[in-house]
Amino acid sequence: MNLEDTTSMVEQKAKILGETAQIPWQDLQSWFAKGLVLNVSPALNLVDVAYALSIDDKPCFERWTREKSVITVTDAQALEWIENDAVLWAVVVRPWILVQLPRSE
Repeated sequence: MNLEDTTSMVEQKAKILGETAQIPWQDLQSWFAKGLVLNVSPALNLVDVAYALSIDDKPCFERWTREKSVITVTDAQALEWIENDAVLWAVVVRPWILVQLPRSE
């Protein structure tokens, strides 16, 4: 990776970070119903996952899905988040919405 590639990656990650926000799970119901919400494990960095998705990094996503670190939100998880009025970190990488529980302080 050369300096130009590194600069581009840093700029893209900064853009993704700027588009990341907390949102109530309730507000994501229509996207969940379409199967477009991915749950990112707290062990991963949400911005790094969004960046990998944005550049179509298939090896990373194959590993993360195999390890179940990135999965489609399940009905059981969605119900739990509704019951708990969960607020999640979220970022859009079209057509997907990536979500992650806030880290415990």
